[in-house]
Amino acid sequence: MVGTETVEGPGSSTRPARHRTGERPTTEPDPDGRRSPRLPSAVRVLPSAARVLLSSVAPGSLLVPLFLVLLLLQVVLTYGRGELVVASVLTVALVLPLVWLRRAPGAVFAAVVAAAFVQWWAGVQLPADAALLVALYAVAADAGRRAVFVACAVLEGGALLACLRWATPGAFLAPFAALTAAVVAAAALGVNARTARAFLVASQERAARLEQQRDQQARLAVAEERSRIAREMHDIVTHNLSVMVALTDAALHARDHAPEAAATAMLRASETGRQALVDMRRSLGVLRCDGPGVDGPGAERRPLPGIGDLQELTERMCAAGLPTVLDLRGAHDRLPATAQLTVYRLVQEALTNTLKHAPAGARAEVRLQCRARSVTVDITDNGPCTTPPRPEAASGHGIPGMRERAAAYRGTLRAGPLPGGGWHVHARLFLDSAEAATA
Repeated sequence: MVGTETVEGPGSSTRPARHRTGERPTTEPDPDGRRSPRLPSAVRVLPSAARVLLSSVAPGSLLVPLFLVLLLLQVVLTYGRGELVVASVLTVALVLPLVWLRRAPGAVFAAVVAAAFVQWWAGVQLPADAALLVALYAVAADAGRRAVFVACAVLEGGALLACLRWATPGAFLAPFAALTAAVVAAAALGVNARTARAFLVASQERAARLEQQRDQQARLAVAEERSRIAREMHDIVTHNLSVMVALTDAALHARDHAPEAAATAMLRASETGRQALVDMRRSLGVLRCDGPGVDGPGAERRPLPGIGDLQELTERMCAAGLPTVLDLRGAHDRLPATAQLTVYRLVQEALTNTLKHAPAGARAEVRLQCRARSVTVDITDNGPCTTPPRPEAASGHGIPGMRERAAAYRGTLRAGPLPGGGWHVHARLFLDSAEAATA
């Protein structure tokens, strides 16, 4: 920071006196002959020096010594022998701490401010004062809002002291405004850099969180698909095997006294096995890429079972030894295919449980009420009170799987023994549920 002094001679106007360090005058004539104050040299070099310093410290700290050498050369060429040592030492004290700017911006700012105060006290004006702006930028880019305010207040105080000491008389406002603008600009750039860095970090964290959520949703989708396939396999295998076992037992008992009835039972067991193969192939078709198998080219293209297939299901149950009556009320043609499949699987599972657990002579009844927005299913049997409790809460895919199917349509399912004997399953599905999923 370099000062100027005016010398008044007799009969002459105020003329600038060159500083003993060889500095330019701080006033220059206007076109009309009047003299206007000029900004101190430190104010003039601050913007350009700050840009150079900011660009030099951004890639790393290796360019700071190079810039320091350039400033020292400028000091050697500008200052006289008397002030050369002091100016060189102060230049080093102002610029060298910038090497550690990224590691400790607060400590570097304090060191640069201390060196600038010593410079002000010694009365030496230096272009290296731009290091103050660089240090302020680093503090604003790293610290919080309170630290930025404190740093700006410190530099504003320094700007005030510098202008009070070195500004041309009567021209205090212009250099002070220029220094204030430089301080505000450096702080704004630092705050903007900190905001951009925080936004980048938040974006990276959000991307990582979204990727984690995507992986989690993919795992949940896989688990849900496995559960769905497990329910399908359970319903298909359990029902058809139970029917096949019942038909086979009936054929064994009738082979001696009723060979024709035994042959009919074995034929139905064979048909049930083939139907099980078709259903399994259709359910697992999404997991396979090979062509049609033993069941013919139309096996995979066969429609999913629905309410219209309940009559055939009840006939198979009757052939297996469980007389079953179907009471179907309401139109079911316009019901969604997935809802019809759910109803079919619920009835199939309930009748299979009855076939396995009810004693001989039991009868079953299926009542189905179809409405525009709901479907009500009731399956009852008349087994005696001595029927052992059925594993409602047991592990597996029986009644728990039925509840999962009903829950897919925001429905409920109740299953339990009747007071007078037998077993009752009641389910209600809501077809207008937006959360209805493929059961």
